[in-house]
Amino acid sequence: MADVGEVLMSVLSTIRVPRPGDRVHKDECALSFSSPESEGGLYVCMNSFLGFGSQHVDRHHARTGQRAYLHITRTRKAQKEDDNNSGSGDPPKKKPTRLAIGIEGGFDVEQEQYEEDIKVVIFPDRQEVTSEDLNTMPDVVKERVSLSMAGFMSADSVSHALLVQQWDGEVRQESRHALDLKQLDNGLKIPPSGWRCEVCDLQENLWMNLTDGKVMCGRRYFDGTGGNNHALLHFQQTGHPLAVKLGTITPDGADVYSYDEDDMVLNPKLPEHLSHFGIDMMTMQKTEHTMTELEIAVNQRVGEWEVIQESGTTLRPLSGSGLTGMKNLGNSCYLNSVMQVLFTVPDFQSKYVSNIEKIFDEAPNDPTQDFKTQVAKLGYGLLSGEYSKPAPDPGEDNGTAEPRGDQVGIAPRMFKALIGKGHPEFSTNRQQDAQEFLLHFINMVERNCRSGANPSEAFRFLVEERIVCQQSQKAKYTQRVDYILQLPVPMDQATNTDELQEAERRREEADSGPAPTVRAKIPFTACMAALSEPEVLSDFWSSAVQAKTTATKTTRFASFPDHLVIQIKKFTFGLDWVPKKLDVSIDVPDTLDLGDLRGTGQQPGEELLPEVAPTSLMTPDVEVKAPVLDDSTVSQLCEMGFPLEACRKAVYYTGNTGIDAAMNWVMGHMDDPDFSAPLVLPGCSSAPGTTPTESLSEEHLATIISMGFSRDQATKALRATSNVLERAVDWIFSHLDDLESMEVSEGGRSAAESEGIREPPPGPRVRDGPGKYELFAFISHMGTSTMCGHYVCHIKKDHQWVIFNDQKVCASEKPPKDLGYLYFYRRVTE
Repeated sequence: MADVGEVLMSVLSTIRVPRPGDRVHKDECALSFSSPESEGGLYVCMNSFLGFGSQHVDRHHARTGQRAYLHITRTRKAQKEDDNNSGSGDPPKKKPTRLAIGIEGGFDVEQEQYEEDIKVVIFPDRQEVTSEDLNTMPDVVKERVSLSMAGFMSADSVSHALLVQQWDGEVRQESRHALDLKQLDNGLKIPPSGWRCEVCDLQENLWMNLTDGKVMCGRRYFDGTGGNNHALLHFQQTGHPLAVKLGTITPDGADVYSYDEDDMVLNPKLPEHLSHFGIDMMTMQKTEHTMTELEIAVNQRVGEWEVIQESGTTLRPLSGSGLTGMKNLGNSCYLNSVMQVLFTVPDFQSKYVSNIEKIFDEAPNDPTQDFKTQVAKLGYGLLSGEYSKPAPDPGEDNGTAEPRGDQVGIAPRMFKALIGKGHPEFSTNRQQDAQEFLLHFINMVERNCRSGANPSEAFRFLVEERIVCQQSQKAKYTQRVDYILQLPVPMDQATNTDELQEAERRREEADSGPAPTVRAKIPFTACMAALSEPEVLSDFWSSAVQAKTTATKTTRFASFPDHLVIQIKKFTFGLDWVPKKLDVSIDVPDTLDLGDLRGTGQQPGEELLPEVAPTSLMTPDVEVKAPVLDDSTVSQLCEMGFPLEACRKAVYYTGNTGIDAAMNWVMGHMDDPDFSAPLVLPGCSSAPGTTPTESLSEEHLATIISMGFSRDQATKALRATSNVLERAVDWIFSHLDDLESMEVSEGGRSAAESEGIREPPPGPRVRDGPGKYELFAFISHMGTSTMCGHYVCHIKKDHQWVIFNDQKVCASEKPPKDLGYLYFYRRVTE
């Protein structure tokens, strides 16, 4: 074996010194979830800065020829028995007092619990070089390698830079109402203690309105605790915007909430405002938890909420293949729940896990940025069982001897960073809607599976919409692709109406303190009936009578997918368009038979509505008279602050069916890149700056082609819809007959010339079969909005329900199937 100094000299030119901005992957393997704490540690390439576990470093060396790696191992520091580390010489570990990371008083980072050991390892013989060894080597070697090692250790890892950035959750803005707040001279003086809600006599969670001095209870929390919403109701009745939380007032300040701005705020004139009602801020003492303290408490005990997580029972921890927990990276429970469920679907297992060696062998030079590699890595991590091990005892603040079920699990940092890259929401640490993330991920799968098996086909199905003009009795049929069945919640069909009315009466009268939570019980059959019943379109433009008339729209399945996802539409909007969540219990069944909901297509003797200016047969320079838009609906949307062109689109694409449908369209398309772009009707003159021959997005073309259409058909659809992918997909399913009978393709070849390479008939690759299903998973949400709260999922494995609550994986005793948000069914095979 050659002298290690000579070997190091031979590879010196390949050793780089990390510079500011370089991506240094020193916390996680690019191909697995190995880390410096794992057995064998982590090897970081000293040229590319990519990290590899002991089982993958040889692969990288053989493929790239790189020889110098920095080997990092971390060993957990022993925990002292006493909380204050007395006699250890170390200061006691501080409890967080600020809702922040990387800031004094905030949450500590995990690295402080480990001792690190580093050395250079030269491949293929794995010759080791320590810092002490460098002292005996030539100066040129010693200087270069020492600089590189120091650069590695001082550089922030990619995961640290992405997820543990300095973050302060307490930054509050000054309220716009504070400086000129009007206070009523009503003679009211507030005592320094002994407060009660003026409506319900509640003695905690009390807020004093700074305009009139009224003392009332705060909001009711999602689990029924907290207040009775009387302070909020008072604002809605009076418009008095600011309130201070009694019990949090100290000489240093207090919690002030602005109902108008819907946030915690700063009030620079708080001493003056309190003095108006006889409160001397300098003499007050804190007696209540501040809102920040309450949030910190939740962050410290996430995974122990008392709703949907089967609290009150000792859950039996599980481990093994397919039973691996996932660390919460900061409001990433939506991602954890969705990915746990997806990797129980055979299509995703076979696509990404069964072929993992081939995927790794074909991975690009930087596998951290490759979609297929990172999905395969996540899938293997969840299914292999290698990371399904009990988490080490935290040693302090545990307060219970019960088994917690927490695992070491996996931390999907690279996956989350890649999936969210460039997305305004999923790239953040904010809570997100699990349904939106599921569709986002499916969209990425579609884009990355343009050849070979596409696992998203397991969920893809066709929807048939039949619209019948009530005046002419002529019909129109359209088809569209969907991945999720959205199920409405008919609140008027609740079976416990008397109980709900009594609970509402008690809340209004507030005669006995906080009322118990009463949840509306909605039959699942009522939800299905609301989905299947015809929808009345009161302002439908009929091409048969050339006027507005009434029509009915019926929605049916044109195909049944292998796996059906049902979303309960719990999140809606109030009359003031403020988002709210419906607190309902629905008796979702274990089995479904949807055979009666299969579409039948055009019936014998049924006449179709004539096409209005069929866009597929027109040239772009032919002017078409635009349909009349409902100006009143457009105006209502504009008054809400939405751009004019977006409002016009909303009314157009919902067929003048009213403000509700238009508003739903707006909320569903606010993130579209062309949301505010001018409305361009198919076949009409192009908008300024566009031409019929404008280059089309290759990515959009590839996405449509991956669904089974030809390039010519995809091109025609995109040109007819101004290169907007979602509209193009809808358009293509509305013009299947026109596309199939095209005589000349966009490329100029005749149908006869193309006969030799004729592609299959137009249409998406959809699977079809009986509409009989069985429930195998569901995702539940806790909280008042998709933007807050917590997600967990329950999955049926080997006839046993299992709860996946981030790192906690346990056998489920009472799966709350009636409180789910997303339900996953698989086809029952005969």
